Parts: sequence; structure tokens; C-alpha cells
Amino acid sequence: QVQLVESGGGLVQAGGSLRLSCAASGTIYSINDMAWYRQAPGKQRELVAANSRGGRTNYADSVKGRFTISRDNAKNTVYLQMNSLKPEDTAVYYCNAEIVTRFARTDTYWGQGTQVTVSS
Repeated sequence: QVQLVESGGGLVQAGGSLRLSCAASGTIYSINDMAWYRQAPGKQRELVAANSRGGRTNYADSVKGRFTISRDNAKNTVYLQMNSLKPEDTAVYYCNAEIVTRFARTDTYWGQGTQVTVSS
């Protein structure tokens, strides 16, 4: 069984930084895209940043220049470095990954979410 476990959320003042981590575990043959989403109260879940296995990245316009997504394929881990945080970045952040397991089955998995709160 595959699990995604996130860590690194918390409370930070505006202008501060946080680094989120998400580690995938279980019977994993390979991981395709890995991404971070977020959901603020009363809003829909939105894509924050994505990283393909080949290293191609894309970001939401609202975080470009402030957030950096990276991954360590050997550790099945994706990171989100968040700098210059703003109160509007406050949300629950979710890790997402497309994972290939046994028999070449590919499924999308989600982490449990980690709260990021930015105070003004």
C-alpha cells in the first residue's frame, strides 16, 4: 500500500519561509509527476507547483518567484520551499503524486495535508 506523508507546515509571520516535505512509501516502482496543491477555507483546491520525473516544473502565477518545488527521486520525496510568505498563502497544503506500483498500475495518491498559516 502506498502512502504519502507530509511534514513541515506551521505558523510563520509574513515574509518568512517554510519548507514542506512529502515522502512516498510502499511498493513503488516509479513516480511520475509530483505536485503540491493547497486549499484555503471556503475555496477550491488549487495547484501550487508541479514537478515531472524529468525535472520540468510549473507554478501557479501567485507563487512564481517565491516558491520552489524540487524532488529527490532516490528518496521518493518532493519538497516545496516557500519564501516571502503572505497571509493569502494560508491554506492546507496537499502532496499529490502519480505512482506506478506492481503490474504497472498507475494511480494518483494524496497526502493527508499539512496546515500552513501566515500571520500579518
